[in-house]
Amino acid sequence: MSVLPSVVDAMRDTPIVALDRVGEELGLEGRLLAKLDCLMPGYSKKDRAARSIVEEARLGGELAEGQTVVEMTSGNMGAGLAIVCAVLGHPFVAVMSEGNSVERARMMRALGAEVVLVPQGKGGRKGEVSGSDLKLVDDATREIAAERGAFLAGQFARAGNPNAHESGTAPEIWRQTNGEVTAFCDFIGSGGTLGGAARFFSPRGVKCYAINPDSDEHPIQGGGYGYSGLRHLEDADIGGSLTVTGEEARLHARLLAKREGIFGGYSAGANLAGAAKLLEGSEKGGIVAFVVCDSGLKYFSTDLWE
Repeated sequence: MSVLPSVVDAMRDTPIVALDRVGEELGLEGRLLAKLDCLMPGYSKKDRAARSIVEEARLGGELAEGQTVVEMTSGNMGAGLAIVCAVLGHPFVAVMSEGNSVERARMMRALGAEVVLVPQGKGGRKGEVSGSDLKLVDDATREIAAERGAFLAGQFARAGNPNAHESGTAPEIWRQTNGEVTAFCDFIGSGGTLGGAARFFSPRGVKCYAINPDSDEHPIQGGGYGYSGLRHLEDADIGGSLTVTGEEARLHARLLAKREGIFGGYSAGANLAGAAKLLEGSEKGGIVAFVVCDSGLKYFSTDLWE
């Protein structure tokens, strides 16, 4: 082992774990593998994209020394950016819907971020963030960035997001499985994880699948805003898509915790539910990998652990 220069350098090389107990309980033919990005410094896979976006912007001259960084977030990208900005000396402003869990806002503030909470639209419910809520957050984020002359991180548009997964997440999985993984799936938020992973996996014969909620109203924070129109998926070779319900995500997150000791959030449950469906269908007998996107610690104020 070597001493890392900062915690930012720890945003890589997460372990991957076989879910044989869950596979046996569900009666699946094949194998489930969970990559534990919930163990990242910011407790989510978004650390990878946060680091990549900021480092690429600094290298390319878009982000000046000491310049403020602004981003709309459900909390995970915000935590990652708060860490990266703290280490590299950038003030950070996170703009988030009031519908997201309070733990996320508290974590970002603890990491030195300024957190701006945007009220939900009419009919909004705590614990659920709709596409219309996200639009309100996007508008507020752009307004703040313009007012402060800040760098807009823009996870939905900047190439640093998928680049982090093309050069990090996917190659790590490939190496850790000795090239035996046959499929990969991910719950869609910005599309960066799936889009970047598909660039690496598809030429190697690994099918990549998108996971979406079955309705606009769902408790899976950080995604499910719509598949079409996502820049990071425009040229991605996606083998198919499937849907999961909020209840399926909830039950599978609890199953992951109780049977495997892996404490993930709602999106991890959605990914497990989707991966299980693949082994019951088109990927029966294969090896399906997915990312445990974030930690269950971020959901105590929701109904996930009731």
